[in-house]
Amino acid sequence: MSELKMKTVLMVAEKPSLAQSIAKILSRGNMSSRKGLNGACSVHEYTGSFVGQSAHFKMTSVCGHVMTLDFIGKYNSWDKVDPAELFSKAPTEKKEANPKLTMVKFLQVEGRGCDCIVLWLDCDKEGENICFEVLDAVLPVMNKPRSSERTIYRAKFSSITDTDICNAMNHLGEPNRNEALSVDARQELDLRIGCAFTRFQTKYFQGKYGNLDSSLISFGPCQTPTLGFCVERHDKIQSFKPETYWVLQAKVNPEKESSLTLDWDRVRVFDREIAQMFLNITKMSKEAKVKALLSDGINRPRKGHDAGDHPPITPMRAATEAELGGDGWRLYEYITRHFIATVSADCKYLQTTISFSIGPERFTCIGKVVTSPGFTEIMPWHSIPLEESLPHCEKGDLFPVSEIKLLEKQTSPPDYLTEAELITLMEKHGIGTDASIPVHINNICQRNYVTVESGRRLKPTNLGIVLVHGYYKIDAELVLPTIRSAVEKQLNLIALGKANYHQVLEHTLDIFKRKFHYFVDSIAGMDELMEVSFSPLAATGKPLSRCGKCHRFMKYIQAKPSRLHCSHCDDTYSLPQNGTIKLYKELRCPLDDFELVLWSSGSRGKSYPLCPYCYNHPPFRDMKKGMGCNECTHPTCQHSLSMLGIGQCVECENGVLVLDSTSGPKWKMACNKCNVIVHFFENAHKVRVSPETCDLCDAALVDVDFNKAKSPLPGDETQHSGCVFCDPVFQDLVELKHAAMRHPMHRGGQGKRQGRGRGKGRRPGGRLNPKKPKDKMAALAAYFV
Repeated sequence: MSELKMKTVLMVAEKPSLAQSIAKILSRGNMSSRKGLNGACSVHEYTGSFVGQSAHFKMTSVCGHVMTLDFIGKYNSWDKVDPAELFSKAPTEKKEANPKLTMVKFLQVEGRGCDCIVLWLDCDKEGENICFEVLDAVLPVMNKPRSSERTIYRAKFSSITDTDICNAMNHLGEPNRNEALSVDARQELDLRIGCAFTRFQTKYFQGKYGNLDSSLISFGPCQTPTLGFCVERHDKIQSFKPETYWVLQAKVNPEKESSLTLDWDRVRVFDREIAQMFLNITKMSKEAKVKALLSDGINRPRKGHDAGDHPPITPMRAATEAELGGDGWRLYEYITRHFIATVSADCKYLQTTISFSIGPERFTCIGKVVTSPGFTEIMPWHSIPLEESLPHCEKGDLFPVSEIKLLEKQTSPPDYLTEAELITLMEKHGIGTDASIPVHINNICQRNYVTVESGRRLKPTNLGIVLVHGYYKIDAELVLPTIRSAVEKQLNLIALGKANYHQVLEHTLDIFKRKFHYFVDSIAGMDELMEVSFSPLAATGKPLSRCGKCHRFMKYIQAKPSRLHCSHCDDTYSLPQNGTIKLYKELRCPLDDFELVLWSSGSRGKSYPLCPYCYNHPPFRDMKKGMGCNECTHPTCQHSLSMLGIGQCVECENGVLVLDSTSGPKWKMACNKCNVIVHFFENAHKVRVSPETCDLCDAALVDVDFNKAKSPLPGDETQHSGCVFCDPVFQDLVELKHAAMRHPMHRGGQGKRQGRGRGKGRRPGGRLNPKKPKDKMAALAAYFV
């Protein structure tokens, strides 16, 4: 009977939309769908045939890489480890790329009890690597195969069409271990080399200069040569010296009322006297003789290259501008026009070239006439520009010369690189992959190494220029594309099975370790360039708050990363980023006598005070670096979590809602971990956290004092004490929102919710059992889909 048992086949694609499309094709639309436990991926089930037997199929997906590489423990700390140790001593481990998606658990739940797995990941090296990440998660929970029974299959496809998908299903292969290893090697090289150089130069330069305006002075084996291309073009523009040249221009009259402008075959000369000689010679002839006539029928070549890795972007259905909106419609229209153009006829035109002689000099005139517009009707920006039609003539015909003159012109400098030109250079030199090239370009923009000017041109900043010139001064190979190209060739040999993974890794890391030590020893060379362009910390910023050690004013440096610097003690204190900092009422920390400062993300966001010293040197064991007063566990300080904490956050697991004592009269409490904000008691005169707690939910009670004229309390009362979450009197006075953060990565939705029965203990020992909002993962799924 066991022989007749239907097999269960798990199939995994690289993203949810692909899983749905592939399942729809293979099941011929006859499938059932459900959400997976992580909310981001769906599972599509149907019954069909597999290797000649009936089988139950479960088609699902991941969301890109399942795992990522990182250092273990103390090696993630910038302060505890010498960057040189990252090249060899520091152990690494694979961690979940996005822990919130619980992708490993999701795959194991769906894979449990399955007999076979078919991998539908993208057909490039990254896709092969993800194949083995999926296998590592799923194989331990799948049914054990009998003897030599095959259970792992790999589908190869390059488009989401019925023909391609069915063909892939009928010709299943195996995942390529060597290609996956080449990606592992690239990940480890980039992690170790990038982190070592980045940590060293960030700490070195940010400890000396105040106006670098970059939170991270990063280095990357691909990122830095990418920046190098931009600076190389900048240097050419700066060093360019215009040269004067002369061009001979002639006009002939084929008919009485028409004239043709002819181009000189010599193009240009850089010597004025020689140019004048050619002018004198040609002026002696009053007629231009037709020497040759050439007509070419041309078809525009439009053959692309199918790399076989990613399905092309294909329009799936008709849409309207009202449906998609401005930018969405422009993108949709471009993709649709491009797709229709690829299946349209060629653009055909007739090009005619007439060669003239005026005396001993040759001139040319070219004309084009479109005979069939073809695909350019769909993509008019590729159309052949309209030109004057050339006169009918034959070899030996003579035309009167109406004008011959000498034009003086100057050579012009090249322009800054466009993104498209930069991508071409990166591909030419083997810098990055098709998936990582946009990431490298984005990184140099984010680090403030380049700015994007009009026409999508990349102009290097002072910081980017100085870094590249510094690398050239110390070790040019750090910025030239040659060494990365050599590494990429070695990685390709691993993918082909012609090189040993461990040997390539060890050899490359040994080279860069030597380069790193030389770079550290020679950093003074780059520092000399930095001194010319940037100001030292002591000369940057404005006085803001007093140091607790010397009681002199520390300067607030606003440029990224914002920080405080005491020039007398020569100490620098990091601050929270992406907000504003101001002095907090000249109040001092009871532990170290530093003046407190107030961080705010804006009027609609959250704010909290912090001690600069405690923020960088946690005073208690249960605190970490980067915690403000709203997370401080000092038992008696009036600004601490112990005194202002009200109840557990309604959304995140470890957060506590803390009263913002600066927010009156629009009072609010904010989570000290996530961006949840609760607005309450608007126009109250005073709001104070009581030492007493709620009998129902353990949240701290609050004492509220309203002005008599604006009191919303019943019976004209002005004072009330109760629980924000449970007290019926407070029920309509509480509104939950997400903080409006300045940084685009922290955009939160806004919602309104009654706050009854949602608080659970404000202090570290309180009960932690919050309700999870139902829509959090749905929003995440929508993002990935």
